[in-house]
Amino acid sequence: MPVCRGVRGATTCAANTREAILTATRELLVQMVERNGIARTDIASIFFTTSPDLTAEFPALAARELGWNHVAMLCAHEIAVPHGLPRCIRVLIHWNTDKAPEEIQHVYLHDAVHLRPDWSEAGSEGYRLPDEGKAVLGSADRSEEEVPR
Repeated sequence: MPVCRGVRGATTCAANTREAILTATRELLVQMVERNGIARTDIASIFFTTSPDLTAEFPALAARELGWNHVAMLCAHEIAVPHGLPRCIRVLIHWNTDKAPEEIQHVYLHDAVHLRPDWSEAGSEGYRLPDEGKAVLGSADRSEEEVPR
């Protein structure tokens, strides 16, 4: 019996332009769907957020351009945390599926791979917090509340 599960994803885009936001969002959505075998008819809703520096377009428009015209979608800004990842788009797809949580493949692309190195294929090298003595995101010695999700 299907249940509603969350599929997470994030990416970064090169600039605060309409085309950069739409291109990055399309790439992320296609990867999320392909890696999980998601059928459009099984999507309950999608929640998009952007870092506060992305204002040129709504990421949900990319989903509409992919033909997802009957899916409930909402866009919002992430909290403006000083050490947050710039030009970041995050997605949460609510998906009706028979898959168990551990079978879901969350997708992190470009600089966003460092937000959740435990869910990403690229590992944990790269994006660093400001020089406050904090380690690379995902380091085992960090508390859960220090890791932006």
